[in-house]
Amino acid sequence: MSTTVSRVRAAYARVDAVDRPEIWIDLRPRAEVEAEARAIDERVAAGAHLPLAGRLFAVKGNIDVAGLPTTAACPAYAYQPAADAPVVARLRAAGAVVLGTTNLDQFATGLVGTRSPHGAVRGALDPARISGGSSSGSAVAVALGLVDFALGTDTAGSGRVPAAFNGIVGLKPTRGLVPTTGVVPACASIDCVTVFARTLPEAEQALAFMASPPGRELPPLPRRAPGPWRIAVPALGQLGELDDGWAEAYEAAAGRLVASGASVRTLDLTPFTEAAAMLYEGAFVAERYTAVGSFVDKLIREGGDGLDPTVAGIITGARDIPAHRLFADQDRLAALRARALAELADADALLLPTAPGHPTLAEVAADPLGTNARLGRFTNSTNLFDLAAVAVPAGEVNGLPFGVMLIGPAFTDERLARIARALQPETSLAVVGAHLTGQPLNPQLLALGARLDRTTTTAPVYRLHALHTAPPKPGLVHVGEGGTAIETEVWRLPAEGLGRLLATLPRPMTLGSVELADGSNVPGFLCEPSALEEAEDITGYGGWRSYLNRAGSSRPQGARD
Repeated sequence: MSTTVSRVRAAYARVDAVDRPEIWIDLRPRAEVEAEARAIDERVAAGAHLPLAGRLFAVKGNIDVAGLPTTAACPAYAYQPAADAPVVARLRAAGAVVLGTTNLDQFATGLVGTRSPHGAVRGALDPARISGGSSSGSAVAVALGLVDFALGTDTAGSGRVPAAFNGIVGLKPTRGLVPTTGVVPACASIDCVTVFARTLPEAEQALAFMASPPGRELPPLPRRAPGPWRIAVPALGQLGELDDGWAEAYEAAAGRLVASGASVRTLDLTPFTEAAAMLYEGAFVAERYTAVGSFVDKLIREGGDGLDPTVAGIITGARDIPAHRLFADQDRLAALRARALAELADADALLLPTAPGHPTLAEVAADPLGTNARLGRFTNSTNLFDLAAVAVPAGEVNGLPFGVMLIGPAFTDERLARIARALQPETSLAVVGAHLTGQPLNPQLLALGARLDRTTTTAPVYRLHALHTAPPKPGLVHVGEGGTAIETEVWRLPAEGLGRLLATLPRPMTLGSVELADGSNVPGFLCEPSALEEAEDITGYGGWRSYLNRAGSSRPQGARD
């Protein structure tokens, strides 16, 4: 069975198994997706270069996907797009396959993930808690392993808060770095298309295909003096009320940056929090009425069927904001931005908790506006100030994910990602070949500070091939049916080390998600299908070492050249 088709079949089986229908607005028919996957495998076999072949992704329901209605979680608003949004088209051109469109806070208005006629999207790890919004379905689809990555949008934090609540990575690029054509606007002047993934390298890879050359002149970045990363942090008292244990988790994240060699200094958070309050309390909310207000008014006159009442109240409430108030708020925002950039000064990044707490569904239902406003305390100002951000997991509090974000000037996206690697103290890596203990490439792992965690096997859904490389190494491919458990070592290494290893990874090797015998998934080395054409199938040996030790033994039944 071809690699992409088998991954599609496994994904649909996983969708059925997790039974979370609220994640999706439209899930594409399985036969249609399999046909697309089969065509991709055929192109790869014919020699086409498709770097994302076999990767599956989901798209937030306010972004155009050809063949599916764009609804923004309002069925009455639905239209049939003539083409994919550019971000979707670029990913598909690289070989990635769309599974479907995901649920969201209606018209991307909210940070909770509960404001939808398709139902509240529950948290991936605790269904009694919210998933975060507005990109709720996309985040949970990634966290539950239904897709490799997913697209969201971020106006007030929608590409970061759901990442924090579900223990995944959320990249919010500099405004304009990723096109927003084909996206139903929330606030068009500050909207960004974002990406969710389980690991930082996976998110960065997807973002690289989504990005465009800057559509505006690059501003001069502050000259960076030599030395360690310089991280700005507020005094704990300026963070306001946090959930129990979150202040300690935040301090621990800052401590990890210091342990990695960074220097930390304090800044005044006031301009950031004052600007955050302006996004909904000031005149800027009027842009939401510009986007969809006339439609919402019309639908209300017709009975309001399918409108979320909280969303409708926010949008219609912006109708009558006077123009003079907008100009006054623009002046005030400019002053706050100048203060904020002065506070950042020579800092490479600002470290903040992504959110101040993780509420339950019941808490949001009891106070929908107040709870949502609290969640945006640290995220709302980022786009207003034209900054870049990355949200990453930073441990657990009471068994649930805790996340932080790094914020920096426009077009420092790559720098923020490099710093973020130090926030994830360790990550797992599954190896099946030349990086195994005693094998030629194992010293690469040791040099990065890796340590052997355990020896196990993959789930019985893989095949192993001997590649024609120097040094010799195997290629592991996911096939689903017809696969076998393959001997595997799981190593623990610094997250930054994994990024360095990935940067030097030669083709045809790739980094992907490897399913282990216990059902868990960890990053590991896989192989591009195009490299298998003349490779020997050595699956029957059960592992690379057994294959190397085959001298004097007969070839196992089922092995082939």
